[in-house]
Amino acid sequence: MVFIVIACALMMMSIDATIVATALHALASDLGAPINWTGWTITAYWFGYVVMLPVAGRLAERFGNRRVFLLSALAFALASLACGLASNIYALVLFRALQAMGGSGLTPAATGIVVVWFGGGRDRILGLFGAVFSVGSLIGPVLGGLFVTYAHWRDVFFVNVPVGCAMALLGWWLIPPDRLQDRSSRSMDLPGVLLLGTAVIAGMLAASLLGNPDVRVASWPFLVPLALAIASGWTFFRHIARVAEPFLPPRLIYGKGFAATNLLNATYGGAVTGALTLVPLYAALRYGLDALDAGTLLTAQAVVGLVVGPLAAWALRWSGYRLPFYVGGVLVAFGMLMLALAPRLGLSPWLWLALATVFTGAASGLMGPASRNAALQLVPERAATMSALRATAQQVGVIVALAVITLAMAVSPAQGDVLATAYGALALMSLALLPVVARVPEHRGAW
Repeated sequence: MVFIVIACALMMMSIDATIVATALHALASDLGAPINWTGWTITAYWFGYVVMLPVAGRLAERFGNRRVFLLSALAFALASLACGLASNIYALVLFRALQAMGGSGLTPAATGIVVVWFGGGRDRILGLFGAVFSVGSLIGPVLGGLFVTYAHWRDVFFVNVPVGCAMALLGWWLIPPDRLQDRSSRSMDLPGVLLLGTAVIAGMLAASLLGNPDVRVASWPFLVPLALAIASGWTFFRHIARVAEPFLPPRLIYGKGFAATNLLNATYGGAVTGALTLVPLYAALRYGLDALDAGTLLTAQAVVGLVVGPLAAWALRWSGYRLPFYVGGVLVAFGMLMLALAPRLGLSPWLWLALATVFTGAASGLMGPASRNAALQLVPERAATMSALRATAQQVGVIVALAVITLAMAVSPAQGDVLATAYGALALMSLALLPVVARVPEHRGAW
């Protein structure tokens, strides 16, 4: 029952990351919003989520996983209500950021709850988180379309209110209270929080501005946030190396075993994922597929990941953590290469691209359980922070990949060819990263 509560809360968060995309046109017409601000309803969500993730993980360790989980569910529900009641696009963008910030504690706190209370089964339960997120990503656009078609775009947000409140109530009833020995007495390290938050916000702002056709690499609107991101990031790493109780201990970021896992999460789980979100656009640009056919390509990827993920979680104690990364890396390379090349074997463009996403979906399902457990089993007492760090590494990978690809597309008239080249480069990168897998902490059996 506790897992069902946790899974529903995580699925609610996952659904809301994709459900709004189908309502953009409706809310833009209703609110009279310009297109650039409409897009920020999605961007602001990721801003709030990425900025607050490490903070939420630290709060869960300090004040208790159960407490942060309940408060996050309630905060997400209240912010969703505010989104549904927003009277203009500017308020909606603000409330979307607050919605993500409020719900950012769900994943770190849920991970901490599983590690503390699920005993020998925690490795497999954590491996199932990937399937939960896959289901959310799969049904989010469908639910959004149904609400917009048969109800109102505001219901996209209102639906979270009863769900969030129910998760908080059931969590209060079913999740055991936090034990004092499971809480951390470490201080919050506010300077570290502010430095990391500034670096993330400035970096995301610089990356998002590259998508604006009026912004160039040599222009001040891009260079100023980029310089601020670099300076804040450099200062952050100096800071955590010098203080006694840093916000994020350096060894959890680039220490032995942790560095390899974080790098693979940022690349296989981040950069590749970010590039795959552009597959529908690629199908339309290079092969002229219509919106419906192009949009269904990622469905095949999600379905395969949903099937493979639980199987990989079940087999994790036999396979260990390195084998899934090796096999998954090869599958990613093969899928990326198929995307880069023209269709072969007499297959139609849609079927060729769908097969490519099947390989990447299988890779994601294989690597997910291993990536969630590999570093975490070294420091189970820092479960919430490690979960937040993993998600942050993935989002940074997504941001960097999309920024680079968007920049290349902005300066080239042949955008389809640019994407083909990017997929080819990612295929080579996937193979080049395979030696890094040897540095991933290995373990077989329960931990």
